[in-house]
Amino acid sequence: MAKRKTKRNQRLSTNQLKKKQLKTNGLKANRKYKDTIFRMLFSDKVNLLSLYNAMNGTAYSDPEQLQIVTLKNAVYMGMKNDLAFIIDTNLFLYEHQSTYNPNMPMRDLFYIASEYQKLVDGKSLYSSTLQKVPAPKFLVFYNGTKEMEDSRTEYLSEAFESLIGEPDLELKVTTLNINKGHNRELMEQCKVLGEYAQYVDRVREYVGKMGLDAGVSRAVNECIRDGILAEFLQQNRAEAEKVSIFEYNKEEEERKLREAEYEGGWEAGKQAGMKFGMDAGMKAGMKAGMIQMAREIQLEEDEIIKILCARLDVDEKTAKKMLEEQE
Repeated sequence: MAKRKTKRNQRLSTNQLKKKQLKTNGLKANRKYKDTIFRMLFSDKVNLLSLYNAMNGTAYSDPEQLQIVTLKNAVYMGMKNDLAFIIDTNLFLYEHQSTYNPNMPMRDLFYIASEYQKLVDGKSLYSSTLQKVPAPKFLVFYNGTKEMEDSRTEYLSEAFESLIGEPDLELKVTTLNINKGHNRELMEQCKVLGEYAQYVDRVREYVGKMGLDAGVSRAVNECIRDGILAEFLQQNRAEAEKVSIFEYNKEEEERKLREAEYEGGWEAGKQAGMKFGMDAGMKAGMKAGMIQMAREIQLEEDEIIKILCARLDVDEKTAKKMLEEQE
């Protein structure tokens, strides 16, 4: 009887070991819908170190040199950040976005304040000793469908209403376009990032042709076949497909929301114009409402001009003049 129990326990131990190996061999990912493929990939320290090295021209080889410090309750607190880590006495905040957000400096300000509060917890800020903290670096990796240059920089001071002289408080956020065809050197230096860009490009192409579920499935199949994120997609196929579908749906919902916001601006402008009781006044009100709303939702200048031409029945030259008058 004792021998049977021993053999049974050995089989259980072996099965448990196999399960453990399967878990550790695969990339570890946070199993929640808020995950993105980007976060799933770069939550793995090996991939994250590769991205860091590519960004900074370094050659670190030990992933354990990265100290992950992403705040666990940041989403609940309204301060979402995808990845926060410390290396070489510097604190890096990486975030992935498929929709451009001009408020990132303000969001990062709140986030870094919470990070610093956590790092100096238990230390006195009233002592005569200077409490040192890691120097921060803020980066956004953008891969939305709206055209954007390779890189752009936003400053917190751009949000200050009545700034006179140099700001006493500043924070700089750099946004990098990681769509296929952009920042080629970075893509070559970080193989995973380059393959991620190719994967996203294929998902968008096939979803546009075949629909959401079929398009994502085909993109995954082809990428595995062609060696693009092959190991990751094989090991995490079900979740990768689920997350890709969720991400694409989210992009579409945000696009529809922007269109709805614009339509709201159109109606607001129309109502404002009607109060004047005259055609000229109505046109002026509609023009003001349209331009204001279009700017609030970050439409490009050429897109605003096209809308003015269509809605107000004016030519391109007149629409440009209208836009200039409301600077």
